[in-house]
Formats: sequence, structure tokens, C-alpha cells
Amino acid sequence: MFSFLLNSILLGFGLAMDAFSVSLANGLHEPKMPAKRMILIAGTFAGFQFIMPVIGWICVRFFVEMFTFLQGYIPFAASGLLFLIGGKMVIESFHGDEESESDMHTVSAGGLFLQGIATSIDALSVGFTIAEYNVAMAFSSALIIAVVTCVICLIGLHLGRHFGTRLSGKATALGGIVLLFIGTRILVAFFLF
Repeated sequence: MFSFLLNSILLGFGLAMDAFSVSLANGLHEPKMPAKRMILIAGTFAGFQFIMPVIGWICVRFFVEMFTFLQGYIPFAASGLLFLIGGKMVIESFHGDEESESDMHTVSAGGLFLQGIATSIDALSVGFTIAEYNVAMAFSSALIIAVVTCVICLIGLHLGRHFGTRLSGKATALGGIVLLFIGTRILVAFFLF
């Protein structure tokens, strides 16, 4: 039981690093973010980190051939989404005067959804590592991963919000650059390993 718990927590930490970075970028992008919105964002990332390993587990258990075919496209999909969101944030930072303050500093629901997918798509492959788990263990592991992700994302949002207030107008560009960096790192890791 202890090794199962420890393994799930470590998986949560490993998988949450991209979500932490994006949370940091969101906090930078929206320095006056209210606590309610921080919980919504962290909860969204945690929700995706829960769903993706479960989908991966189901795919391994029931649709192995189909999942193996799609596995090669996962890094490209995640990077593409991060490039799209990060590029948009960098472009917005140069056109800040044309938008209202509240529009410029709020990630849309669609943007948050894309961020959730992009940061959790690698968690799909966790289904392979937990393939031998029964249903209860697979769901418990995914739940632990989600809780760890939620806590880490709240920390990232808080830090980003704190530094976003200090960085003012440069925060949007910096947040976008962080997302572009994560997307590039995913592609580099794919081609090197």
C-alpha cells in the first residue's frame, strides 16, 4: 500500500510540472486573479490530470492497438496547443493598449481548456504504467495525481500572481514565453529520447 501511494504521489509531481509552469504563466498573465478563479484553474488542470491516466488505463486494457498508433502524435499535439496559446499571449502583450484591462489579463474558458489538454496529454501514457492496476487502484492513483496537481498549480498561480504584479506589462509576454518554452521542451524530449 505504501509503495502504491508513494508511486502515485511521485507520478503526480512528475506530471504536474507542465501544469505548474502554465499556472505560473497564468498568474503572471493575470496578477489580480481572485482566489475563486485560482481554484477554478487549478481544479481544471487537476481534472485533466485525473481523466488522462484513466483514459490511458482504459486504452491499454481495451484498445491497445489504437492507442499505440496514436502515441507518436501526443508530443506534437501538446506542443502545438502550447505554441498556439503562448504565441497568442506574446502577441497580446504587444497590443495591450487596444484591449480592456480585464480582457487582456483573463485566460478564456477555451484557452483554459486547451491548456488543460496540453499539460495533461502526456499523462495519457501513465495508463501504461498502471495497466496492471484493478479499477479501484487505477482510479485511486489518478485521484492522487489530481490532488498533487491541484496543490502544485495553486502554488504556481500564487507565485505567478505575486511576480505578475511586480512585472506589470511584461507579465503577459513572459507567460507566453514560458508556454512556448514548455512546448519546445516537449518536442526536444520527443526527438532526443
